[in-house]
Amino acid sequence: MDIFLVGGAVRDALLARDTDRAAHVDRDWVVVGATPEAMAAQGFLPVGKDFPVFLHPQTREEYALARTERKTAPGYHGFAFHTDPGVTLEDDLARRDLTINAMAVAQRDADRVNAAELVDPYGGLRDLQARVLRHVTGAFAEDPVRILRLARFAARFPDFSVAPETLDLMRAMVEDGEVDHLVPERVWQELSRGLMEQRPSRMLEVLRDCGALARLLPEVDRLWGVPQRADYHPEVDTGVHLLMVLDMSARLGAGLPVRFACLCHDLGKGTTPADVLPRHIGHEERSAHLLKGLCERWRVPRECRELADVVAREHGNIHRSPGLNATAVLRLLERCDALRRPQRFDEVLQACECDARGRQGCQEQPYPQRPRLRALLDAALSVDSGEVAHRVAQAHPGASDLGARIAHALHDARCRAMVPALQTMADAG
Repeated sequence: MDIFLVGGAVRDALLARDTDRAAHVDRDWVVVGATPEAMAAQGFLPVGKDFPVFLHPQTREEYALARTERKTAPGYHGFAFHTDPGVTLEDDLARRDLTINAMAVAQRDADRVNAAELVDPYGGLRDLQARVLRHVTGAFAEDPVRILRLARFAARFPDFSVAPETLDLMRAMVEDGEVDHLVPERVWQELSRGLMEQRPSRMLEVLRDCGALARLLPEVDRLWGVPQRADYHPEVDTGVHLLMVLDMSARLGAGLPVRFACLCHDLGKGTTPADVLPRHIGHEERSAHLLKGLCERWRVPRECRELADVVAREHGNIHRSPGLNATAVLRLLERCDALRRPQRFDEVLQACECDARGRQGCQEQPYPQRPRLRALLDAALSVDSGEVAHRVAQAHPGASDLGARIAHALHDARCRAMVPALQTMADAG
C-alpha cells in the first residue's frame, strides 16, 4: 500500500500558512492499494461500518482508503462509496471540492512539503499561486454543501477570487434547487466556520453572488438595497453595513456567539415598510422575531441564539445609554440579564461595539458605552443582595409581600450604588 498526505495540510504548507498546525494537527491521509482487512491487520481502527476511514493505532490521525463516490438521492441525503485496491490517488482527488484541496504528497515527504514532490493532477498549485478557488470536476455539483465550503474558504483566503466557471456552476446548482435540500446540521457547521474566518463578509458576498444566500438566509439577503439614515450610517446600504460589522467582529477577535449576533442584529430592517425609509422604527423587535425562525431552521445552538436575541432587542438602547439615568440603566441591565450573567453581557457589549464601529468612517472610533456600562454593572453587582434581604426581613418579619419588598429594596440599593459612578463619568466629560 502507498500512503499520501492530502488536502488542507498540503495546501497550507505550500502557502507557508500555519505550517506547524498543518504538519501536526489537521493531517488527512489517503491509502492507495489497501483493503479494510489489510488496514485492520496493521492495527488501524475503523471509524464506521459504511465509511472507509481508519484511525492510526498510535497517532489517531485519520487514514482513508482511496475511494470514489456517487450520489444516492436527490439533494444531499448521502453518498455511496466505492473502495478497492484498484482505485488510484487521482481517482480519489477527483472527488474533492477545490483544486487547492486536491493535492497530495507521499508520506515520506509529508514533513517537508514542496512543489517538486507534489501530486497535482488538477492544477491545484497553479490556482494556489494565482489565488483562485476552482472546482475540481463536475462532481462538485453532487454535493451542494460545497457551495458553503467554497464560501467559507473565500472568507479564510479573502484575496482569492472564485473562478468564473465555478461561480456559474454554483448558480446552476442553486437554480436547480440543490441547496433547498441541505441538512441543517451541515449548513450550520459551514456557516459557523465561515463566521470565524479572517473576513466573514466574503462568505456572504460569495453566497449572494451565486444566489444561495437568498435560499439559505433570506432574512439576511433582503438587507441589501435597504437604505438607512446617512447621519448614522454613512455607508447607507444596510447590507454593506452588515459586511462591515462582521469584519469588525473578526478584527476584534470575537467568539462565535458574538459574530452570529452581529450577523442577525439588524434583520428587521429588511422588512421596514418602504414609505418610512430610511428610518427603521421598531426594527429591533422585528429582528428578534426573524431571528427565531432562522435559528429554528438551521438548529442554531442555544448559546448563539440567546445572545443574538439580546443584541437584536437591545443594541439601540445600549448605543443610547450615555443619556440614561441610574434607574434606566438598571432596567437595561435587567433586560439583558446582566446581573445574573455578567460574562454574557460582556459579549453583548462587544457585539454592540462591532455594530457601532462597523460603519463607514467609524472603524477607528472608540465605543465608550462598552466600558461605561461594564463599570455601572460592576457598581450594581457590588451590592450585597444577601445583606439587603436580611435587613428587609428583619424590618418586616412575617410580611406577606416580603419577596416584593426585598426586590424593591435591592433595586433601590443598586440604583444608589450606580449614582457615584455616573457622577464620576459626568465629571470626566
